[in-house]
Amino acid sequence: MIKNIIFFFSILICFTAQAVTDDSYILDSGDQIKILVYDEPDLTVELVINDNGFINFPLIGSISVKGKTTAQVQDLIHDGLLGDYLISPSVQVDVVNYRPFYIHGEVKKPGAYPYQPGMTVDQSVALAGGFTERASKSKIYIKHAVGNDVINTKVKLTSPISAGDTITIEQSFF
Repeated sequence: MIKNIIFFFSILICFTAQAVTDDSYILDSGDQIKILVYDEPDLTVELVINDNGFINFPLIGSISVKGKTTAQVQDLIHDGLLGDYLISPSVQVDVVNYRPFYIHGEVKKPGAYPYQPGMTVDQSVALAGGFTERASKSKIYIKHAVGNDVINTKVKLTSPISAGDTITIEQSFF
């Protein structure tokens, strides 16, 4: 029990210290982003990407950000502000909070948990309170959305997870 608590807090400390600026991360509904336009405090906002994958940015309006990286969104906002509104806008886009991942099946506390880059199945199980007595450590599946498709894959405890993934821990028969 003490080991699980220490492991849980070490994960939290690691995640808190980790920078939230991954240029390869693909944005989707539920992610919270911060948009900073230097020397323009009225254009610095934090927004949650809506269910349709859009944000509503001042002076530009509705922007589709689903499936894009923060660098791509940065370019869209820069181009939208350039000329009509600002001569040389300097824009930065960062992820503030990632959409959660979900874990269910044979874990002590199934549910939604905050995602952090670099997470593995083993770490997500720790966040969910650990395995139940009947959990199979070899029958673990992840549902991951790729575009409009959902892929269900058998994985290992060391496998990485992504934001929005659903992890299923099956029962063991022995």
